[in-house]
Formats: sequence, C-alpha cells, structure tokens
Amino acid sequence: MTTLLKATGITKRFGGIQALNRVDFEVDKGEVHGLVGENGAGKSTLMKILTGVYQKDDGQIWFDGSELLTKNPMQCRQKGIGIVFQEPTLIRSLDVKTNIFLGRYPIRKVPGLVDWKRLRRDALVVLEELGISIDPDTPVGNLAFGKRQMIEIAKVVAHNAKLIILDEPTSALSDLEKDSLFSTIARLKQKGVSVIFISHRLPEIFEIADRITVMRDGRHIGTDYAADLTTDSLIRMMVGRTLETAPYREPDTVGEDILRVEGLNRGPVLKDVSFSLRKGEILGVFGLVGSGRTEMARALFGIDRIDSGEIWLNGQKVVIRSPVEAVKHGLGFVPESRKEHGIIPLMGSGLNITLSVLNRCTTASVISWGKQEAMAKSFINKLGIKVSGPKQAVLNLSGGNQQKVVVAKWLATNPRILILDEPTRGIDVGAKAEIHNLIIQLSKEGLSVIMISSEMEEVTRLSDRVLVLYEGRVAGILNREDLSEENLLRSIHGHLQAV
Repeated sequence: MTTLLKATGITKRFGGIQALNRVDFEVDKGEVHGLVGENGAGKSTLMKILTGVYQKDDGQIWFDGSELLTKNPMQCRQKGIGIVFQEPTLIRSLDVKTNIFLGRYPIRKVPGLVDWKRLRRDALVVLEELGISIDPDTPVGNLAFGKRQMIEIAKVVAHNAKLIILDEPTSALSDLEKDSLFSTIARLKQKGVSVIFISHRLPEIFEIADRITVMRDGRHIGTDYAADLTTDSLIRMMVGRTLETAPYREPDTVGEDILRVEGLNRGPVLKDVSFSLRKGEILGVFGLVGSGRTEMARALFGIDRIDSGEIWLNGQKVVIRSPVEAVKHGLGFVPESRKEHGIIPLMGSGLNITLSVLNRCTTASVISWGKQEAMAKSFINKLGIKVSGPKQAVLNLSGGNQQKVVVAKWLATNPRILILDEPTRGIDVGAKAEIHNLIIQLSKEGLSVIMISSEMEEVTRLSDRVLVLYEGRVAGILNREDLSEENLLRSIHGHLQAV
C-alpha cells in the first residue's frame, strides 16, 4: 500500500493542557482507517489539525508526497482533505445541487450568471458515482437525516477529496441508512479515496475499517489491522483497563404498576399504544427509526398533545398537557439530543443541574447561591461527574459527563419515572458503562425507567421488559425470560410480515 497521509510527533497544547503528545498517525491510499478512543482522547483535536482548523505546536504532516503546510480549512480542502461532521452543515433552504457546489457554481459566458443546467449535470455525476439516488433539485430541508449526510459526503467528493474524515457518521442513522453509507464508503475506496472513520460503535469499526488506531489521553496507543484485534483488546487499549460492564438485570426486582397507558393515539405517529410500567422497573423501548419511540416519550411528557388515550399514575387517571404538568406528576425526560434540548452549553454545570429547581434554593424569594451550589455539588458527587467545579461550562465537558449533567438535572426534580431517550448515543465505551451502571442503580433505589434505545445489546442487557414498536403500534412486549437480540428481531419482523 502507498501512504497518503503521514503525521509524526504531532503536539498541541491549549494553555497548560496537553491535548496531543507526540502523536504518530498514518493512512494509506484507498484505505478505510478506523479511529477510536474515549471522549477527550484527542481524536477531534488531531482531525482539526489535519483539516486546518487548529495549527500544531510541533511535528510534521506529509500528504500525498509533500509536506502539508496549510494554515486554514480552505487550503486543506484545496489539497484534497475533507471532513463530514456528525451534525450536517448544509443550508436547508437550498436544493441538493446548490449545496454540493456551494461557492463554486459554473458560470455562463455572460459574467455573473450561473449555468444551472451544467450545475445540475455536475451534481448528477457526483451523486451517481456514489450510488446516491436523490433528485438534485430536491430542497435539502425535505430530506431525512441520513440522506442529508450523504449530500455532505457528495459535497466533499465534489471538491476532489483524496482523504475524507467521517466523524460519528452513523450516530443518528437507521440500519438501512447505515448500510447505504457503508456502500458509499466501499465505492470511495474502489476509486482510491481514503477514509478516516471515527465512531464509538465498535462493531461498525470492525465491519468497515481495514486498520484501527487507538488514542488515549492525547497519545497514540497503537495501530493494528482490524482482523488482528478483538472487541475486548480494543476496549482495553482505549480505556487502559478492563471495563466493569453493567450486569444483566436480575429477576424479581420490581414492584407494582406505577404507570399505565391505554390506547394512546396521536395523528399518524402513535396508534393505540398501551403498556404498563412497574416501580423500580427498567422498561426498554425498541423499534426501527420511525417506529414512534421518541413520539411516545414526547406525548407522555406533555411536549406533544395526544388525540386520545388514557394515562394512569398510581391508579389515578391524569391529563398531562405540558412538561410542567409532567414534572408535577413525577416524570423526568432526558431527550435524545442533549446538545439541542438537554443542556445550556455555555452555562456552568451546577446551574444546568439546578435550573429546574431553583425555587428550592431561595430565601425570601431571593436565590441563595450557597444552597444552589451545595445542591449541584451533591449531584456531581452522586453521579461521579468529572468537572473542575460547578461553574465549569458544560460545553467543555465530555459527552458522557454532559449526559450525566442532564440526568442530574432531572433527578433534582425527585421524579418517580425517568424517561431516557437514547441515553448513551455519542458517548465513549467507558462513559457508556458508567451510564449503564447508573441506570441500574437508580432502578434499585425505586426509580422507574423508560429507556428508549436503538442498540439491541443495551436493551437486552438492562431491561426487565421491552416494548417493541413498529410504525406507531405495539409490535410486542418481551419479558425478561424471553429477552434476546434474536427475539427482538423476530418481534419486529413478525409484525412486518403481518402488516
């Protein structure tokens, strides 16, 4: 194999913090190179240096046979290095073709006039090369998340990229969308394009990567062929220890019904959904993308109004018309996107935790900041949130610690029922194990948990029962003794065949 990228001794400091310490990293031409490590390992810093966002303090980078001396992202794109971020950066109001060639439109003979026919043809060529079946005239805002991510890749390819960096590309994709993405990566590989694939989902890394590099604490720990590694050996390299994974749930640890939902309906997204939740139970919710999992959670928490149906709490019928009413009834909700709906990034972790219960920190209607800080510190200690202090901005915490802050915020309201929507999405394996153990501990303390997850292993490991949804309907409810990944798939596909 011919080396495309070779970085040696890359060092980067931010004030007194050593973000990268003499990191070596290389990628071959036409290779899919997996990059893994816990949050804070230095992956993002290294990628930002490779793409010109940051400038290295020391070391050398060679790309395609010459030293890379670029000073900004534009120069890196011109050299052939592109990146697709976890969250799409497209302009939703523009169509596909204008997003792909944004700022580089073909001009007609009359100066200043765009050659729209050629722009459409050029976009079609790029899309067809990647096997993407999307009309170039389609507004990006009309596309599903997975399709928008494909357009991001097409945009990078249209810049004649030789190296494409994919940062957590599957975090919000369905299995079908993931398969489509992997097919696109295979096409890029056949064309000789190299791909750096960053993900916390280790099975996907093994599926797509030729080689895997592990980083930890700003250092290069090792690089090896995927075929020569195992999941356990990779995790040990990532965390520097053997993880204490959450045990499978023990039977007979739950009490009487605390919640009963009967015939919940909301437009086309929820159709006659009925289930129960017991005290101290972890009820998993599983289904394909579009099955109504998040819509059910939003309806229960009063974010979205229901058309019909009944909700019973402790044997009494209740009506929940808003999140405020949900909290009064003892519900908490950790949303799927913590960055958009769970935290205020620039605010301190302590204030994020206590924001919804500041009324408990008042004296004569004036906030007692001493009480507020004491409450925040108690939850920081209880959940083991790694933070320099309550005033450290949540933006500067790792994904796992941000998630703990969101959980702490709702625990501060003393809920009886906690709804968790994708509680471990986008966090590393170490933080994931901590979140799993926290969920089990909370349930043992009597908290009832509704846990929505698209990961079958997570659902089968933690749940007492699993509610399976398909197209807004209940496809089945699996008890602990029947719970396995195979039965989850059978439940979904059995329902598919019956439709």
